[in-house]
Amino acid sequence: MSAKDHVFTLGIEEEFAIVDPETRKLRSHIHEILEDGKVTLKEQIKPEMHQSVVELGTEICRDIDDARMHVTELRSRLAALAARSKLKIASVGTHPFSHWRDQLITQGERYQEIVRDMQLLARANLIFGLHVHVGIPDRETAIHVMNQARYFLPHIYALSVNSPFWVGHDTGLKGYRLKVFERFPRTGIPDSFESLSEYTDYCNLLVKTGCIDNAKKIWWDIRLHPFFDTLEVRVCDAQSRVDDTLAIAALIQALISKLHKLLRQNVTFRIYRRRLLDENRWRASRYGIDGKLIDFGRERETDTRSLIHEFIEFVADEVAELGSRREMNHIERILHEGTGADRQLAVWGRTQDIKAVVDHIVAETYEGLREGEPAAKATVAS
Repeated sequence: MSAKDHVFTLGIEEEFAIVDPETRKLRSHIHEILEDGKVTLKEQIKPEMHQSVVELGTEICRDIDDARMHVTELRSRLAALAARSKLKIASVGTHPFSHWRDQLITQGERYQEIVRDMQLLARANLIFGLHVHVGIPDRETAIHVMNQARYFLPHIYALSVNSPFWVGHDTGLKGYRLKVFERFPRTGIPDSFESLSEYTDYCNLLVKTGCIDNAKKIWWDIRLHPFFDTLEVRVCDAQSRVDDTLAIAALIQALISKLHKLLRQNVTFRIYRRRLLDENRWRASRYGIDGKLIDFGRERETDTRSLIHEFIEFVADEVAELGSRREMNHIERILHEGTGADRQLAVWGRTQDIKAVVDHIVAETYEGLREGEPAAKATVAS
């Protein structure tokens, strides 16, 4: 069965900052945007815990071209909604200088419950992520794909780093967002699971013992979604440019397709323990694509860019089948020109003006959008 027969559908969720273009600060304005947006975007627009954050989620997309249309459409509509209140949207892992203590918490029992449970950790969790869903109907197979995909999470994160600043400080890390989020329980790279039943037993135990009320409160970097037949990769920072979002989503889709194909051929990728993978996760967060990751097979450090080139070669056949050559070319562009974090730091280096960094992020967020124009209704993928 080829990738075309088994359609590895895509779903993309992006979290956006709501920004005042005058002060460049975050603005707690989600209720007004939701009030207008629910009419046209319905369930594709959602609040997050802080009122200065809004999430957009595509419909199920047949392929990467379908996903591109959806992502561009949703961003254009959200930009138009924000413009009604003379606001802007920004797609970035962390806001460069706004402080979490100045942000209002979204009303509603769900968010109040999280704050009661997590306390200051929840209030300080002012971060923005990109989540990519890839459809796999057979959940037993999906667990084994998840086990193997864990190895590549640091490579993917290195490409996606877009959060070098935190409350006005250059953190020295390219991806600070993960450091904020990993203070929550049930985050990071998961352990491997022998079977679907072992995973299910784990989830049921947490619910039974009152740790969680449902499996959506397992916030790993990759997870078998509790309600959809998808693998959800959650490790990435939100991407400023649409092209970056689509390129990373396409790479994830090709990886899941490749590992699925190998499993059907009774070929398995080596399963590494979390404690080893966490070493690469730290390196990706600290250095992005400018550092080295450990090649565990060869037991040596290797330039991250070199390993990502090997990654692209590993999924080359799947890229051809899935029609995502354009997106892989853009991965090459990121490797050559730098990540979102690199571009933010370049602006900071030139200007020493943190507001100029925000202006840069906003400008990239709006690349290719139809700002101010009424967007046509997106076609729902079958």
